[in-house]
Amino acid sequence: MNLQFQDQIPLEFNDSSKVWIYQSSRLFLMSEALDIETKLEQFVSEWKSHGDTVKGYANLFFGQFIVFMADETATGVSGCSTDSSVRLVKEIEQKFNVQLFDRQTLAFFIKDKIQLLPLSQLGYAAENEFIKAESLYFNNTVLTKIELLKNWIIPIKDSWLSKRISFPVISL
Repeated sequence: MNLQFQDQIPLEFNDSSKVWIYQSSRLFLMSEALDIETKLEQFVSEWKSHGDTVKGYANLFFGQFIVFMADETATGVSGCSTDSSVRLVKEIEQKFNVQLFDRQTLAFFIKDKIQLLPLSQLGYAAENEFIKAESLYFNNTVLTKIELLKNWIIPIKDSWLSKRISFPVISL
């Protein structure tokens, strides 16, 4: 699986553009993904904040992550406009019977595919070397375009998780 996504992020959006990432509890089927992409395109084309058009972007990445972006240098994003994106995510969640708001499940890139792991199992996974310090982690806590580009998919050792996990020391 190719993890290059950066070329799909709009260049014309300011680096400080707000980002929201929703991770699905499973990979979407192709038919579901096509439906979701259509919904996201329609939403962005109609996204408003206090009557003004939001310079927005939304996409489904790797068949499992819904990413919204709003460039507030054009129009500020109000609570109501953020709520409208959350409503869309909840609709997708219901329609496809997935969880998109579970922050206790983390995503890693292991053995050439995305694997989900409950936060409570991190220690066990590290002890048994299912994940390693170099394993790639999807850091869904990024808040801006520049963070998305530089810090979304990073080794565990470079993420906030590094403070929560002890990896076995390998002696040579």
